[in-house]
Amino acid sequence: MTSPSRSLQLEFATLMGMKLIGEIFRRSGAFFIRRAIGSDKLYWAVLSEYVRTIVRTGYAPLEFYVEGLRSRTLKSLTPKLGMMHMVLEPFFKGEVFDISLVPISISYERVLEESLLAHELLGVPKPRETTGGLLKARTVLNDDYGCMHVCFGQPLSVRDLLKGKINLRQYNLVPRDLPMKPNKETQDLVSGLAHMIIRLQERNAMLSVWNLMAVILLQNLQGIDLDLLTQKTLWLRRISLRFGARVRWPKHLSDSEVMSSTLTLHYSVVRCERGRVFLVEEVGPGPVTQEESVFRRAAAVLMCASYRNQAVHVFTRPAMVAVAMAKAVSSRTDDVFHHFKFLLELFCNEFVFIPGQAVQDFEEGCGLLQQCGVIDRSDAEIRVRDGSQETIVFLRAILQPFIEGYQVVFRYLCEGSSQTFREKMFSSGIRSFIMKLLISGDIQSYECLSSDLQKNILAALLRMSALTKTKVDDQNEFRVNKSAVKRIWDMLNNGWTPQISIDARL
Repeated sequence: MTSPSRSLQLEFATLMGMKLIGEIFRRSGAFFIRRAIGSDKLYWAVLSEYVRTIVRTGYAPLEFYVEGLRSRTLKSLTPKLGMMHMVLEPFFKGEVFDISLVPISISYERVLEESLLAHELLGVPKPRETTGGLLKARTVLNDDYGCMHVCFGQPLSVRDLLKGKINLRQYNLVPRDLPMKPNKETQDLVSGLAHMIIRLQERNAMLSVWNLMAVILLQNLQGIDLDLLTQKTLWLRRISLRFGARVRWPKHLSDSEVMSSTLTLHYSVVRCERGRVFLVEEVGPGPVTQEESVFRRAAAVLMCASYRNQAVHVFTRPAMVAVAMAKAVSSRTDDVFHHFKFLLELFCNEFVFIPGQAVQDFEEGCGLLQQCGVIDRSDAEIRVRDGSQETIVFLRAILQPFIEGYQVVFRYLCEGSSQTFREKMFSSGIRSFIMKLLISGDIQSYECLSSDLQKNILAALLRMSALTKTKVDDQNEFRVNKSAVKRIWDMLNNGWTPQISIDARL
């Protein structure tokens, strides 16, 4: 999380075993970490001491991913706190005077593994990475992948950020060379810091034209005229800039040239025929079954969604206010905030929210809508301004795939005959259930098939005490509290009808 360094955390199994590549990384200063190390106390102690030594001696800046693993959806992930605890421990123990944290944002205009990621989300196993496979794949370098932007944020002083928030004297009671389990106060502070870093990375991210186009295309899966797509993309660009986003829009090209070059760059995801833009679906030999047709459509949607997800943080809070306004029984501010807070708790695995800052998130969402002239707000009420209904509907539609995904899983859990299930059984069962609903037309969102979305829903239900998890035969077993799931489902359904396609001119 600092500037480019000689000490880089890398996934243990994936790269260490690759001939030549693993050695290159190692000689460059990288070190490899196993997955799921929490249960191995010896390994944790050795790794923690290694990281502390690097920080304490100032041997080299330490670069690591706060999220802990790659995002297959290209959305920001909630942070993993193990490495952050290790990095900050020398400060807590007084071994260093201060630590500087530097958020780094990396934005890709086109992602190399866009198809691979979409298929992983649909349950296709990730192919093993080998040096031979890397060399065979070098032909991809002949293709155009657009621009990549790297932004180094302002360094943050841990000493300043935690001043007056933590009592460091507690660490003087334990010898510095002994590992110390952080208490709840420390855990909350570290969690807040990690979430704040990810939020800063989001704000420094550079959005491309394609990110904005993807938002619109996913609300028009039946296709959209190029002229209308251009108009809506320009409108969304203005909204994004008002929301504080950084957007790369080539100034030396006309708007039509920008749109045309973007479509050309992303030929693997979209095509334009007779002035109308569609998502590209895979083509295979022979007749196609209904399941195969749904799978191919879902892969195309998830590929496009990965690029929308790179921009979704810009709209999350205003969109949640828009949804909360539709769900609230009145326009009273406290009623809208009540529903906003419910959505925030439900979706805190989907989007990154700093813990304990629901009021600040609500104020941010309302403030951005006010700034754009979408709502009028007083201390008592929030109302949509005349002529702004299309914008509100557009923002609600951004969250629609997530809401429908949660609704479908809640339905599956409530209608199931068993109150307990294993994780693997759930994955196959819910995929089959959603496939039938898509074929019958009962649901519209192909994103419901995303395995990451399904895992986030289970995590939300665990957090909200609607599920309990135990280990049985080295597998996770879940027990469903159907009445609790039904209450959450009813609240999510209350007062809101999903908007599948937005055709109104903005």
